[in-house]
Amino acid sequence: MNEQDVSILIAVGDSAQRGFLVKTLARAGYRRVVAVASGPEALAAMEKGVFALVIAGGRLAGMTEYDLCRAIRPRRAGAYVYILILARGRCKSPVLEGLAAGADAVLVQPVDGAELSASVGAARRIIDLDRSLRMTNEEVRALSIRDPLTGVFNRVYLMERLPQELKRSRRYGHPLSLIMCDIDHFKSVNDRHGHRAGDEVLRDFACRMAGSIRVDVDWVVRYGGEEFLIVLPETDLPPACVVAERLRQLVEETPFKLKEGESCITASFGVAVYQPAQQAGPITLDQLMEQADGCLYQAKRDGRNTVRGAAARRPAAKGCTA
Repeated sequence: MNEQDVSILIAVGDSAQRGFLVKTLARAGYRRVVAVASGPEALAAMEKGVFALVIAGGRLAGMTEYDLCRAIRPRRAGAYVYILILARGRCKSPVLEGLAAGADAVLVQPVDGAELSASVGAARRIIDLDRSLRMTNEEVRALSIRDPLTGVFNRVYLMERLPQELKRSRRYGHPLSLIMCDIDHFKSVNDRHGHRAGDEVLRDFACRMAGSIRVDVDWVVRYGGEEFLIVLPETDLPPACVVAERLRQLVEETPFKLKEGESCITASFGVAVYQPAQQAGPITLDQLMEQADGCLYQAKRDGRNTVRGAAARRPAAKGCTA
């Protein structure tokens, strides 16, 4: 990370010192600098923008630099904010008070340019480390919730998010639909063309599913093997069945390209919907999943390459209607 990537907020009441800080940072290559004279202005700036480094000094209007530090710490979530306090006096108490307030470093004034530049350099190293750790955590998180073969979500993510979707459906009275789909006769693909070809089919199938639903609303999970689950929030049974039929046609009408040539493949779809406004009582996540799985089983029993759907009921129904 270079100096241009660091956003700095200067909160210092003394105009001469504020100007000195701005000029010193500019000479060091820092261009993304905002300077204010009061605590309330600093907090307002923090609400509007993201600052990696806050430099708070004496004679700050509205509150002390220590109060500002205490106000910033509980507000900030996500990226870490490094706070450098420029304290007045040469005794140890300003340093101790600053650290106790949550500051990362305290410089006792007067502060010269070299001391300030060195302290900001140290802050940059901490900021760089925080960004690196957050990027690593995000990468690990992404890997933990994605199926490595197809790139769609996995069951770990399903078990995290689907209960939230069901809870939201209950709270607002909106329907929630699940589409369970399974590639027909997938074993024969592996037997005839090999497992690498089977993997190609799975990747292509998942891509078709994910590319044919609402972005940032609906989501796809590889449930297991050649079985996938599509979650459609705020979608009732008729439109969910329309989506499932569109996906079925997309699979049937577009051959899958393999190294040995093209292969015609079909899939079966089972649709279940939770309708909280029409339910006598709440259903469980397992019951909703069982409904979708039961409808998929009905589609398989009715000859495959078809869609079957039903409204989820409590207790879970034994069968599924077309």
